[in-house]
Amino acid sequence: GIVSAIDPTTSETVEITQLELIDFINPAGLSPQGNSIYLATDISGDPVTGTAGLDGMGSIQQGMLEGSNVQLVTEMVNLITAQRGYEANSKSIQTTDGMLQTVNQLKRQIAQISQWIQQNQKNYVKKS
Repeated sequence: GIVSAIDPTTSETVEITQLELIDFINPAGLSPQGNSIYLATDISGDPVTGTAGLDGMGSIQQGMLEGSNVQLVTEMVNLITAQRGYEANSKSIQTTDGMLQTVNQLKRQIAQISQWIQQNQKNYVKKS
């Protein structure tokens, strides 16, 4: 956790500062804000500061790359499942829309037939 630099005048390594790490009693209780930023909450507890490598605080290593905590296969399966659900919902909406269109067409046709019958009813009534 020590940050050091090379002094350009003497070419010696100079310690600039030491990074502190912060831990929480319940890290799952932190509130994610995006871009790897989290805020403490009542659930997470108060922050506990410490020195890297001491008291179980973890360590800092230069030039290391953090591994991903995402299970690629699981996420792809979830994505495909969500996509299929979306497609199914889309198809059901299209089907419902088609059914409503048919109902509206039938309603118009029935209204036209009813109007035609009323206009031509005189021609079909038997004369006594």
